[in-house]
Amino acid sequence: MSGYSGRGVHGQVVATLGARIVSGELGRGDVIDLSALGRDLDVSMTALREAMKVLAAKGLVEARQKRGTYVRDREHWNLLDSDVIHWRSQAGDTAAVLRDLAEVRAVVEPAVASMAALRRDDEDLAELDAALAEMTDAVGAHAEVAADLRWHRAMLRATHNEMLARMDVFIEPALRLRDALVHEAAADDPVPSHAVVVEAVRRRDPEAAAAAVTSLLDKATQDADGVLGTGHPQEKEAVTE
Repeated sequence: MSGYSGRGVHGQVVATLGARIVSGELGRGDVIDLSALGRDLDVSMTALREAMKVLAAKGLVEARQKRGTYVRDREHWNLLDSDVIHWRSQAGDTAAVLRDLAEVRAVVEPAVASMAALRRDDEDLAELDAALAEMTDAVGAHAEVAADLRWHRAMLRATHNEMLARMDVFIEPALRLRDALVHEAAADDPVPSHAVVVEAVRRRDPEAAAAAVTSLLDKATQDADGVLGTGHPQEKEAVTE
């Protein structure tokens, strides 16, 4: 979901230029002629300059004296930014985004569940249960995605580690993309697999919690691969999500 979609002229300029850069229509090192771009998009220089500030914050462009505003190398892009993820998906890079997300989650989430099992309190359990109830009652992809994200945020907070709790900032944008894709394809009911994790956390069983999350991630990766028609044969034995 693009953070700037629907926010007037300024938002549309950000979305248009961001998509052009991420798709490669504007390549790395290309100098952006603001005057020509303003005429092309029929927008003021003020709107363009404000858009450039947003794109610079995302690492897509940089302005230098004598050189002007130019497109930065991909290594400088904030690939965790929700708009950048959205533009990558628009450009046909969804499979790569989801692959990277799967690998990050496989590293982080089993450890998070294990830590949550050791540190959770009654308030954490209440929020996890509420998220499961929201999943059960959710109707439609939008509601299902919101419930899933609530569950993940609750699990992160249950670690009582402030830095881990903020991992939702990094994981949520790509997770939202994956969930929307899979839920719209009418994937299997996600509640039972999430409930197993919660029960292990409730029992204060870190090993079982980590194992349950690993199983959940494996299934979710298979769902995404099924929707996208991706996945490499040599990886099928040890797929992660």
